[in-house]
Amino acid sequence: MEREIIELFRRHLKLQGDLPLGDDAGAIKFGDEWLVATNDMLVRRTDVPDVMTPEQVGFKAVTMNVSDVAAMGARPVGFLFSLGVPQDIDMDYLEGVAKGIGNALEFYNLPVLSADTNEADDLIIDGIALGRTERLLTRSGARPGDLVCITGDIGRALAGLLVWKHGLDVSKKTKETLYEKLLEPMARVSEGIELSGLANAAIDVSDGLSKELHLLARMSGVRIEVEAQKLPIRDEVRAVAQVMGLNSIEMALASGEEFELVFTIPESLLDECPVRCTVIGRVLKGAGVYITINEKRQEMPVLGWEHLNKGVKGTYRTMFR
Repeated sequence: MEREIIELFRRHLKLQGDLPLGDDAGAIKFGDEWLVATNDMLVRRTDVPDVMTPEQVGFKAVTMNVSDVAAMGARPVGFLFSLGVPQDIDMDYLEGVAKGIGNALEFYNLPVLSADTNEADDLIIDGIALGRTERLLTRSGARPGDLVCITGDIGRALAGLLVWKHGLDVSKKTKETLYEKLLEPMARVSEGIELSGLANAAIDVSDGLSKELHLLARMSGVRIEVEAQKLPIRDEVRAVAQVMGLNSIEMALASGEEFELVFTIPESLLDECPVRCTVIGRVLKGAGVYITINEKRQEMPVLGWEHLNKGVKGTYRTMFR
C-alpha cells in the first residue's frame, strides 16, 4: 500500500526539482552546487520500540534525515522539523526527545533553522535536512563494471528488534552490540562526502539491503550480482538467527534502518577510495538482482520494511515469515 500511495501522488506532482523524485533526497541546482533537501517522518507507534529512550528517539529523528543527505554525497547544512504532540504526553518524555534532537544536531554539527508544533494523536517528528554538494550521488548512476560496496555491517538492527520483541535469552555483550544499531544508529556523513567524487551511485539502507539493491538495479537499468559469503554479517546476528531458527543471510538482507551506505564504484577507483567498506558484488548489463549462496546463483527476493501493512510496528517482508 505504501508504494501505491507514493505512485498516486507522483501522478499529480508534475512540477519537480532539477532532480526528479525517486532518490534519497531531492535537489535543485544553484550555480556550481546542488542544494539537497529531504524529509523523513518518525511516528512513535510504528518506529519506536519500547526499549528506546526519549533521547534516542530524538537523536534517531535527526539521523534518519541526515542519512538521506549523506547518501546523496552532500554535506548537511541545516535541519528543520515539525512536532505532532498528543495532549496526554508526558512532559519529561518530551524533554528527553528535545535533548536527543539537540544532541544529534551537535553531533552532526548541524544548525536547526525552523520548527513547528501542533496537536496529534501520536508523537510525530517530521524532519527536514538540507545539504550541499558539487556532485550528486543518485540511485540511477550505477554502471556495468562497477563494484557494489557497503559501509559497516548489516543485520544488527533487525536482530536487536527480534531480541527485544521475543525476549530472547542472549548474552549481555550480544544484546549491547545489537541494541547499539537498533537504538543508536549513526548516519555515514563523512563517508557520503568522500564518496561524492568517486562513486557512481549510492543509497542508504533504510528499508533493508535487499530493497535498496533492487532500487539501484531498477533505477540504473542494470543487473546486480551479490556474493552471500561477502556480506558483512556479525557473529551476534548469526547467533540470533540460530536461536530463532532463521537464516542469517535473509535477516541481514531484510534488516532496515541500518543507515549504512550502499554504493557502486568503478573497480579502477577502489584503491583510491578512502571509505572503509566491503565489496559484496558487481554491476553487470541486464536487469534484476541476484545472489550467489553456496555457489548457486538465484534471484534475490525483495525483503525489508513495508509501511502501512497490518500489525504492530509495520512489517518486515522476509522469506522466513
